[in-house]
Amino acid sequence: MRVSFSAYHPTSTQGVRATFVDFSTVRRDARVSDTPLAPLEQLENELTTLAGHLNAGNYRFLTLLGEFERREGHAGWGIASCAHWLSWKCGIGLVAARDKCRVARALETLPLISDAMRRGTVSYCKVRAITRVATPGNEALLLQIAECGTVTHVEKTVRLFRRAQLARELETANQCHAERSLQGFVDDDGSVVIRARLAPEQGALVIKAIEAATSTLQEAEDDSREASGQPDRPVDRLAARKADALALLAETFLAKGAAPLAAGDRHLVTVHVDEVVLRDQTAEGRSELEGIAPLPPATVRRLCCDASLVTIVEAGDGEPLNVGRKTRAIPASMHRALVARDVGCRYPSCTNTRFVDAHHIVHWADGGETNLDNLTLLCRRHHRYVHEHGFSIERDGDRTLLFRRPDGRVVQDAPRPKACPSEQGHDELVQAHATEELEIDQNTAIPAWRGENADYERIIEALCAIEDRESREPPEPDELN
Repeated sequence: MRVSFSAYHPTSTQGVRATFVDFSTVRRDARVSDTPLAPLEQLENELTTLAGHLNAGNYRFLTLLGEFERREGHAGWGIASCAHWLSWKCGIGLVAARDKCRVARALETLPLISDAMRRGTVSYCKVRAITRVATPGNEALLLQIAECGTVTHVEKTVRLFRRAQLARELETANQCHAERSLQGFVDDDGSVVIRARLAPEQGALVIKAIEAATSTLQEAEDDSREASGQPDRPVDRLAARKADALALLAETFLAKGAAPLAAGDRHLVTVHVDEVVLRDQTAEGRSELEGIAPLPPATVRRLCCDASLVTIVEAGDGEPLNVGRKTRAIPASMHRALVARDVGCRYPSCTNTRFVDAHHIVHWADGGETNLDNLTLLCRRHHRYVHEHGFSIERDGDRTLLFRRPDGRVVQDAPRPKACPSEQGHDELVQAHATEELEIDQNTAIPAWRGENADYERIIEALCAIEDRESREPPEPDELN
C-alpha cells in the first residue's frame, strides 16, 4: 500500500506532491505468531486481574512519593518541586505529576481510601477525583460511591459537590459583602469608638495598610528614642501604636487623596562592594546592603550578574574621585538575543520562562566577557543555587551546559528510566502483592454497579450535611493551641 497526498503552498500556485513510505511489505501486526489465541474470557480475566494489581502498585508508588516529598528528596538535585522531579526522572507530564503529588499528600489523612487503594479495589483515576473533596468526615461515603460506581459516577459526584460548595461559598461571600458596615460614636469619656465589619478582601487590605503604617511609626519612634536616650516603650503599647497608624492613614489620604501610583521603578536598593571582594570571595573588604546589613560576596556576585551599576572610584580614605554614568551590565539588545536563544531557565527539568536572570558562566569579576557565549538564563531559584548553594556550570561544546551538584555529580538533562527486570514488571508486581497477602483476582477492581441510576441529588445532600456537621463541631483541644 502506498499513501500519497497533494498540498499547495499558500504563496505558490503550483501544487507540491509528496509521497510517504511504501507500507506494502510491513506486517500488519508484528506480534502475530503461530501461537493459538487465548479465549476471550481468559483474556478478560487477565486484564481485570492486572488492573487490580496496578491499583495496588499505584498505591505503593504514591506512598513512596509521599515519603520522598516529605524528606525533600528533590532538593538535593536542585529541582524546584517534587512534581518537577517526577517529570524529570519518571517521564510524567508536569500536570499529571502535580496531581500525583497532591493525591500522595491527601492519602496520608484518608485511611479508608488509602486501604481500599492498597487492596486494589479502587483505581488511581477514582482516587484522584475523590481526593479533591474528600475529608476524614466524608471519605466513607465517597469511598462507597467509588467502589460501587464507575469513574464517570465518581467524577460527576465530585463535580456536582464542588459546584454546591462553590454556590455556598459564593452565597457566604455575598452575605459578608452585603453586611459590611462601619460605625463610629463618642464614648462617655469622650473617646471615639470605631467598629467595622468588612468583607474578607476589604479587611485584609485594611489590616495590611495598618501594619505598614505601624511599622513606619515604630521606626520613627525607635530613631527618636535612640537620639533622646529614652527607655523602650512597653510591648502592650502595640494597640496604641495601631490606633496612631489608623490616624496616619486618614491624614495621608486627606493630604494626598487617592492618587494612582507612579509608573516605573519605585524602589532603589543599593549594594556597596569592593572590587577585590568581587574578584576573590575570601578577600577582606566591604560587601553590604546599604543601611541594612552585610551581604555574602556570593550573593553580591549573583546580584551583579544582571543589574544596573554605578562605578565609584575612591581614594584610600574613601573619598570619591570619580563617579561613572549608570550602565547596564548586559545591554538590552544582547538580553533580547539571550532570551530568544534560551527562552527560559537552562537548568535541567526547569520549565520557568518568566522571572529569569542573565547569568555569566564565567563571572565578569573573574574575567568573563559579557557576550552570548558566556551568558545563559537561569530562574531566580537556580541562579541562587549556582551562586550560594555550591552548584556549578561548565560548557560541554558549543551549546551544551553541564550543571553539577555540590558533590560533583552531573544533573542530567533527561535521565533514562531503569529497565524492568521482566516483561512489563508483571511478575515482580504480583509477587510483591502476594508477599503483602493481598488477595487480588479478576473481580477486585470491577465496580459493584449494575446499571441502576445514581441518585446524585441525594448524594450531594448527604455530602453537604457532613460538611455542615463538621463546620459546627468544636475543634479538638490540640487545634486550639
